[in-house]
Amino acid sequence: MARVKRGKTTRARHKSLMQKAKGFRHGRKNVYKQAKQAVNKAESHAFKGRKIKKRHFRSIWIIRLNAALRKHELKYSQLIYALNKDKTPINRKELSEMAAKEPAKFEKLLAKLDLKSPDSKTK
Repeated sequence: MARVKRGKTTRARHKSLMQKAKGFRHGRKNVYKQAKQAVNKAESHAFKGRKIKKRHFRSIWIIRLNAALRKHELKYSQLIYALNKDKTPINRKELSEMAAKEPAKFEKLLAKLDLKSPDSKTK
């Protein structure tokens, strides 16, 4: 049986990993062992970051919505309760964009949901 020489595959594997480590500082960019550790750590952070990004954007949308609702003397929780009660299929991203870019449409939605501020009590 012929002997298997692994130089080509090893070099290709090292080369692709070193390509990913480009731009890193010090030995992490040109020492294979350090580069491998750095790339693995960077990839794990990138994976976590993609999850955190989604959470972060959702919190931004909620903050924007709450700010827009405070102008109408309402709270975010009151809006979400009314939307769930009315079974309106609209997400937080769309709501926050509507509040920022189309305030007239947003006010029309609030009127449709019949949201009243707690200060305006009928006598």
